Amino acid sequence: MTIWPLVVAAGVGSRMQADRPKQYLSLDQRLLIDHTLATLLGYPRFEQLMLVLSAADPYWPASEFASDPRILRVDGGAERCYSVLNGLEALAELAHEDDWVLVHDVARPCLRHSDLDLLLADLQLPGAILASPTRDTMKRGRLAVDGSVEIDHTVERDQLWHALTPQVFPLGLLSRALKQSLADGFVVTDEASAIEHLGLAPKLVAGRADNIKVTRPEDLALAQLFIQQARAVSTTSNNPE
Repeated sequence: MTIWPLVVAAGVGSRMQADRPKQYLSLDQRLLIDHTLATLLGYPRFEQLMLVLSAADPYWPASEFASDPRILRVDGGAERCYSVLNGLEALAELAHEDDWVLVHDVARPCLRHSDLDLLLADLQLPGAILASPTRDTMKRGRLAVDGSVEIDHTVERDQLWHALTPQVFPLGLLSRALKQSLADGFVVTDEASAIEHLGLAPKLVAGRADNIKVTRPEDLALAQLFIQQARAVSTTSNNPE
């Protein structure tokens, strides 16, 4: 079974209120993007990686992986789904239609190899995603007449999950699903939603809740804490007393 990681890193991350895309912000003495790439390139089942970057990205040369021959680059699109499609089309020149593609957000630098093990342990059609069961009470909001948001109702949280990445699907199937969704005017929020649009049901694989997406400034501090904790655990396990 051949699996191709595809990392989406073409966004500008405007909600971070920074002077550069969030993937190039410093995180625990390393660029955020380098944490993500190091995790994926350090996983033994991955030999190469497709990286989707903005065509006018001036920051990539600062990455420690900028000259790594294992990384294949392709330009991103106007929206995330188009960036993924660009990556899939580039992979189609190298891979088979039934090869698997593992799509991961560059802004999730806390991914653990143990979660990759779980996700890839028993891959079956149509594919699977990492997800985290919802623990909080969930509320659906509605706009009030004054423009504020009020509670509409409480959502039953049983079998309610936070969708994470990576998400893994066959190359051909994912490409068809994205193209069909876009042709139908369906809003693609993640790769799994495009697969669902075809009437298929991807598998949910329970992953770690600390696989967070860095979206806002406060997320950087939380991501740094999780990375430092993971390093401390690794150091302890490798150096038993």
